[in-house]
Amino acid sequence: MLAWAPMAPSKNDIKNIPSAFGWSQGQFSLQPHVDVPEGTYEEEHGRNGFFGRVSHLYHRHPPTGWLRIEGPLQPHAYYASRVEGAGNAQPTVLLYNSDVNLGIAKFSGSMDVFARNGDGDEVRFIHEGEGVLETDYGDMSYRRGDYLVIPRGTTYRFVAKTPNVQLVIESATEIQLPDRGMLGRHAQFDPMVMRTPLLPAVERKMGANPKGEFELQIKREGQWTRVFYPWNPMNAAGWKGDLSPWALNVDDIRPIVSPRYHLPPSVHTTFLGQGFVICSFLPRPLESEAGAMKVPFYHRNIDFDEVLFYHDGNFFSREGIAAGAITWHPLGIHHGPHPNAAKNAADKTETREIAVMLDTRRPLRATEAAGSVEYKEYAMSWRADQAR
Repeated sequence: MLAWAPMAPSKNDIKNIPSAFGWSQGQFSLQPHVDVPEGTYEEEHGRNGFFGRVSHLYHRHPPTGWLRIEGPLQPHAYYASRVEGAGNAQPTVLLYNSDVNLGIAKFSGSMDVFARNGDGDEVRFIHEGEGVLETDYGDMSYRRGDYLVIPRGTTYRFVAKTPNVQLVIESATEIQLPDRGMLGRHAQFDPMVMRTPLLPAVERKMGANPKGEFELQIKREGQWTRVFYPWNPMNAAGWKGDLSPWALNVDDIRPIVSPRYHLPPSVHTTFLGQGFVICSFLPRPLESEAGAMKVPFYHRNIDFDEVLFYHDGNFFSREGIAAGAITWHPLGIHHGPHPNAAKNAADKTETREIAVMLDTRRPLRATEAAGSVEYKEYAMSWRADQAR
């Protein structure tokens, strides 16, 4: 009987064999984010977010301990909830690139027109308020902490019951859910908790203008076309298929945690678009094993810009930031916790914060509206902590 033995790879197969290598010098931790050598500051230098090749450097001083910054990579923070509304529930854009726009919509009452976005899908996170989203597919109630996903081309109208503040992320490509891999399809949330619209039992009524017209505004390439109908344009008697607006509340998302190891932000991914990801940071147990890092680690994520919208809770890793604020860390420059964060987390057993993160492959640009609500001292806030 012949013993089985693997065949030696041919020259053409070499490229398909995963490479496994690593080098090290000086002081380091065998397991990143655990038992960091005393007197050092661990930093992750990785490619492709947190999925590519990576090294961990152990610095003698915090990577964010700069004296000053001159140039476009300065970290930014904005009092986003102070932005003025743009009218008819449309967002005031703060940050943008060719893949995605991020802005704030503020309104109360009902939209006096119908809207349809021909430029992209919309993800709306409800920071404040409640109401009903009317769509071609029916009506969907929403509340604080909801994500609303509105596919490109959907006709909609917001009817606010209380004043609304919404974080609006507009994607040039279709919004999708991440592959949960070995965690299984029910990890983070079961698809059964997703809510879809219900067709109204009676025909909707909406106040018409004096001529009895119903106005639909369609956005394409940033411009609005106005279409007028003699009846409500949302009048479906039924529908079927696998494309629809839907909603998900953060209370129904169950974070993936490890008591022994601080997991990277990528584990909190909620939505995917071409060139970006949207993550949800939610209340969760903190790492409990001795030596395990409890706060986000320093990193210079060289391939993505990182934006955080702070919704609710105690943001102990980022002092001076309150609910309704946005921080933006451009790719290439270090970012991480404030120096007091580890001290603040030492006696905590769980996080009490809710935040939405947008990571973009292409660099973002800020609008004039963002500049009008900027917290200009933010870039030096790490240094202020160290001087205490």
